Amino acid sequence: MSFPKDFVWGGAAASYQIEGAFDTDGRGLSVWDMLCRKQGAIFGGHTGDVACDHYHRYREDVALMRQVGLRAYRLSLSWSRILPSGTGRVNEKGLAFYDALIDALLEADITPWVTLFHWDYPYDLYCRGGWLHPDSPDWFADYTQVVVDRLSDRVQHWMTQNEPQCFIGMGHRDGVHAPGLKMGWDDVLLMTHHSLLAHGKSVQVIRARAKTSSKVGAVPVGVTFMPATNTPADIEAARQTMFGLPVPDTWNNTWYADPMIFGHYPEDGLRTYARHLPSIGANDMATIAQPLDFYGCNIYHGEYVRAGANGAPEVVTTHPGHAMTPMKWWVRPEALYWGPRYLHERYKLPVIIMENGLANNDWVSVDGAVHDPQRIDFTTRYLVSLRSAIDDGVPVQGYFHWSILDNFEWAEGYSQRFGMIYVDFRTQQRILKDSAHWYREVIQTNGANLPPGHTALPDINRP
Repeated sequence: MSFPKDFVWGGAAASYQIEGAFDTDGRGLSVWDMLCRKQGAIFGGHTGDVACDHYHRYREDVALMRQVGLRAYRLSLSWSRILPSGTGRVNEKGLAFYDALIDALLEADITPWVTLFHWDYPYDLYCRGGWLHPDSPDWFADYTQVVVDRLSDRVQHWMTQNEPQCFIGMGHRDGVHAPGLKMGWDDVLLMTHHSLLAHGKSVQVIRARAKTSSKVGAVPVGVTFMPATNTPADIEAARQTMFGLPVPDTWNNTWYADPMIFGHYPEDGLRTYARHLPSIGANDMATIAQPLDFYGCNIYHGEYVRAGANGAPEVVTTHPGHAMTPMKWWVRPEALYWGPRYLHERYKLPVIIMENGLANNDWVSVDGAVHDPQRIDFTTRYLVSLRSAIDDGVPVQGYFHWSILDNFEWAEGYSQRFGMIYVDFRTQQRILKDSAHWYREVIQTNGANLPPGHTALPDINRP
């Protein structure tokens, strides 16, 4: 049993998490540079100043990606490396870096998939109001134009923004991510609306100016709920929970995806947020709802739901001791079945898993290798569930493992290792973990080496 013949096998990373060189060659500061300087904000006082030093070691890293066998690499661009102030003057050295990186990937027969924004918002624009500023959608469109004009002769796969649930919700509502603010719902919803307008305007720029045929999508979090049993009642209860917005919450699917695809906010969300809604211009929703080629989503875990006694959905609690990653996320392989299935049913787009992976406490063993059997087991289980979704008719076009390298894990600093390649952050030595060699075999066999059948972990609290 294998995956479709044109299935995309990739790995992923993000600019601030791996590049380092935070003040090199004219790069401007981002909000993450500033949060890392706030005492107590990041585990251990860690920063992304050096990270994996990918800025200087990209050729070595691309060679390692080729050794792993990646067919595609999802990277993000540092907005402030290209436009140090966020708008205005273009930094030629910053563009030249991405020029060289794209060329190196293509020389290695690895297709670049470019994310325009993965959280590292230019600090100068933040000082001008950031996503609250009414011009912020145009700032993002102008940045998109600079990038597309330079790279679209070689880049054909584009994603506008990564996880607004995080850069808005965790950055501006919960305060645990950059810029570290705890704002009210009026501000949060206005910023969300501006980020959605930025997405739409960015897509318009790509469609109008790309020099080659382009595939365009966005990458929200795939907030996933799964039926506790395969009864129609539980399946419907999980669907309702996955696409419901009964209380104010940034951790949802529809407030971000419905405008992009349907051209309107969800009705239950409009009721929930009725007292806090921003002013919506006459043409705003038409601008936001640009045609997309795929639905990109990041899925790591999920929650089980059942139909309660009165038919209302209720989340099923998990028994003590159920498998959990060091990030305190439940190991729930079925998330890669139900997440893509529900998202495709609602939005009618091909689905691509843009992030999925395991944080682990890996270290170099006495034999000099890095053994990470839990990552292999985790990814095996999730990929088997993803294959089941494909077998049941869900058009899943690709899978990008997070991450190709151990890197700066945001507020967790360097305490969490997501990579298939081990990085010694003192020496910058790279070591392919066992999972990297295993993933190479998965790619070479197009998944045919994965076991058949069901690979979910037992959960005794499920009916």
